[in-house]
Amino acid sequence: MVIGIRILVCAFFIIFSQLTYSAEGKTKRELLYRLIESYPHDPAAFTQGLYYEKGFFYEGTGLYGRSSLRVVEAHSGALKKKIDLPKEWFGEGVTVMGDKIIQLTWRSGVGLVYDKNTLHPLQRFRYNHEGWGITHDGKRLIVSDGTDTIRFWHPIEFRELGRISVKDGGKPLYGLNELEYIDGHIFANVWPTPRIVRIDSETGRVTGEFQVQSLLATLGKREVDVANGIAYDASTKRIFITGKFWPRVFVILIKDSE
Repeated sequence: MVIGIRILVCAFFIIFSQLTYSAEGKTKRELLYRLIESYPHDPAAFTQGLYYEKGFFYEGTGLYGRSSLRVVEAHSGALKKKIDLPKEWFGEGVTVMGDKIIQLTWRSGVGLVYDKNTLHPLQRFRYNHEGWGITHDGKRLIVSDGTDTIRFWHPIEFRELGRISVKDGGKPLYGLNELEYIDGHIFANVWPTPRIVRIDSETGRVTGEFQVQSLLATLGKREVDVANGIAYDASTKRIFITGKFWPRVFVILIKDSE
C-alpha cells in the first residue's frame, strides 16, 4: 500500500513537472521580425544607449576618453549636437523622459541629467552599483547593471522603488545591458551575445527573444562589437537596432508584438 502511494506521488510530480515545462515553453517563444530599412550610423560610435523621439536619436557612447552624449538625425545619421563626458567616465545607457535626458556611467556610480533641447548639464546623482542600460515606463526609470537584476527608480529622486530578477526558463539571466520599454515589456540586449530578450516587467520572466546576428552579417565589417542599442517609435511600431561600432542602424518590425 505504501509503495503504491509512493508511486502515485512520484507520477503526480512527473506529470506536474511536464505540465509546468510545457507552459513555460509556450510562454517563451522566438519573436520573428521583418527588416524594413537601415540608416547610416557613425562607425566610430561605441554605442551604449539609444532613444528615439520625433525623428532623432539620443545616443550615449562609451570608452574612457571617448564617451559622449549625442543628438543624431535618425534617417541621415547627421550629428546635430554632442557633449563629451569627462575622460574618467565611461558613458553608458541613455533615456529621455519629458524635457530631460538621463545618462548612466559604468563604474563611476554617477548619473547625469541634461536639458533635452540644449544638452546643458542640469544635475548629477549617485548610485551604488554599475550602470549599464536605462529606459522608462512613463512613471519609473528602469535600470540594468550587467547582472540578472533590473531596478526601478523614482524618475526625479533616483531612489530605488523596487527590483526584479530576470529568469530565463527558471534560471537567472545575466548580462542584461541596453534596455527599451516596448508595449508593456522590457526589451534587453544580453551581453555579449546577439540575443535580445523580451521580459515581463512584473515577474522578470523572459517571454520571448530574437537574434540579430543576421543583421550583423550584412555589415561586412569585422571591426564591429556586440549589438547594443534598442530604440522604439511607438507611433509606427518600428524598432531600431544597432551596436558598438556598427555602421548602420537597422529598422525592424516584430511580427508577433503582443
